[in-house]
Amino acid sequence: MKVSQTELDGVVIIEPRVVSDDRGCFFESYSQREFDSMVRPVRFVQDNESVSCRGVVRGLHFQRAPHAQSKLVRVTEGRVLDFVVDIRRGSPTFARHVSLELSGDNRRQLFIPRGFAHGFAVLSDRAVLQYKCDDFYAPQSEGVISVNDSSLGLDLHLNPSEIILSARDAAAPLLSDAGELFDYNTDYYA
Repeated sequence: MKVSQTELDGVVIIEPRVVSDDRGCFFESYSQREFDSMVRPVRFVQDNESVSCRGVVRGLHFQRAPHAQSKLVRVTEGRVLDFVVDIRRGSPTFARHVSLELSGDNRRQLFIPRGFAHGFAVLSDRAVLQYKCDDFYAPQSEGVISVNDSSLGLDLHLNPSEIILSARDAAAPLLSDAGELFDYNTDYYA
């Protein structure tokens, strides 16, 4: 696999080595050994799948400590614009984001470490997103930040009339009002 660092420390793009011939293709979508040696040692404990239609925007979601989660995200069908925001207070990149198109065709994956919020916008008629998490879902630790927070500068690549948000995401606070987040100087993997 090829690993590329983004401008947010620890957030990396992973591209598998695809072997193709006239029958189709084959690739390893995940190898614990390669991931640990090329990204960071992480023990994933839960796999999630999200199926959404065009215009659905999910996020910006995270889980607070002690149930903070790393995620390894990929799209198996369709196209999404995936975005990650640094929410570690004191970080030199606090409130900055990276965005990347993930699709069933490009097979890219995005690793999101603890301390970052995650979201995506569906650009195709339908998209299937799969993600591995290194801690279990803990509703008492859920956090959400508005994708419409102008201070974040997110471009969802959708017309405002197309955007479909859950009630929870529509009511999400701005980053400045989000309350407890993460601290840049705390090791959430310790």
